Amino acid sequence: MRGVRARLAQATRTPPGRLRLAGVVLAVLTVAFGGLTAWQLETRAQAADRVVSYSQPLSRDAAEIHRSLADAATTAASGFLLAGAEPKDVRARYEQDLAQAAKLISQAAARTTATSPAQDSLTRLNQQLPVYAGLVESARADNRQGIPLGGAYLRYASEQMQTVLLPAAAELNTIETHELANDYAAARSTPWGAYVLAVLTLAALGWVQLTLFRRTNRVFNLGLLGATAAVLAGTVWLAVAGLTTGSDLAKSDHDGATPLRALNSARVDALTARLAENLNLVARGSTATYAAQYTDLTKHLAGDPKSTIPMAQRGGSLSLAMVLAPGAAGEALNTAATAYDSWQLKQQAAQKAEVDNADYQGALDLTVSATDGSSTADAAFNATDRALAQAADIEQARFEAAADGTAGDLRLAAGAAAALGVLAAAAALRGLGRRLAEYR
Repeated sequence: MRGVRARLAQATRTPPGRLRLAGVVLAVLTVAFGGLTAWQLETRAQAADRVVSYSQPLSRDAAEIHRSLADAATTAASGFLLAGAEPKDVRARYEQDLAQAAKLISQAAARTTATSPAQDSLTRLNQQLPVYAGLVESARADNRQGIPLGGAYLRYASEQMQTVLLPAAAELNTIETHELANDYAAARSTPWGAYVLAVLTLAALGWVQLTLFRRTNRVFNLGLLGATAAVLAGTVWLAVAGLTTGSDLAKSDHDGATPLRALNSARVDALTARLAENLNLVARGSTATYAAQYTDLTKHLAGDPKSTIPMAQRGGSLSLAMVLAPGAAGEALNTAATAYDSWQLKQQAAQKAEVDNADYQGALDLTVSATDGSSTADAAFNATDRALAQAADIEQARFEAAADGTAGDLRLAAGAAAALGVLAAAAALRGLGRRLAEYR
């Protein structure tokens, strides 16, 4: 070590030695600046890629699994109430929901690692979905034959859905949403290391040029000026790319991903409320459990259903979605709010027929119909769900429009930074080489 220090001190005692050392330092700094900037931008680009092609789709699919399961349970209960008069489209919707949930569960399991916390939720969903389907089929078969045991099978199936499948789906949704938040944070992180090294590199270039000016009385060194310009260009490109992509990603989250989560929550709340409404009729008033669940769920969805204040001010998941969703999605949500209020009025009429008038068939006819169901609570609920689905599609499109291309912009800036770093090193060495030539 002493020998190295001695040789270094000997080399820097002369002007040519100091120039050579300055050349080495500047070359190392400029190349390191380009390399570090490129690496940090590439890391952000990879995170942005994950947001667009991995974590957001997985988060969306997890929400869709949750929604499909809730819709399957709701549709199965509606079909049960209609018994032998169950329309083909109701049965087809139930089967489509199960197929969609099974498909998405399989896809999510294939895309997650064995150590992912999502695997436990996916395993439970994969194991219990066939059990639920089997119970529904038993309930359906008994119900068509007029066997009272069918109602017990359906209630047990619904209990499995509410206590096992839906909680597992909600847990999966939470895990995937957390991963999406982590990827967003990584994609929008500030590359402080690159900025610090840019300042050090520019300071070193400035110091060398000032020293040369004092010793040679020459104002400009084209090589060092070129190196300074290259580092400045890389720094500006880094800043601009960081600001623009960060803004686009923030917009995709604020205008797309966040409202979409609120919409998905509102859709699941509406579906589970509708399930409780149907199960209350399946139970024929033998328990107050489902009526209480319905009341709690509708309050969680949109506050007090008897309130006269605007939906967006009532509180609840639907109200939150209306606050968060702008533009065309807001128009769809206004439609959903109107349909929701209609659903509540029809449900109240059905409840009055069953509870106050002891007219079970009348309540059933006000809730579902195998022929003309346009005036039933089921029709109003379906209108609510369609409007929520339309709003969700709009928010998904807004997310994709804002987030697509951010990874490419970051990679372009990374490539430019690497090239500018090498260019700056070459320019600095060339500029100092001309000064060295004067000593020969």
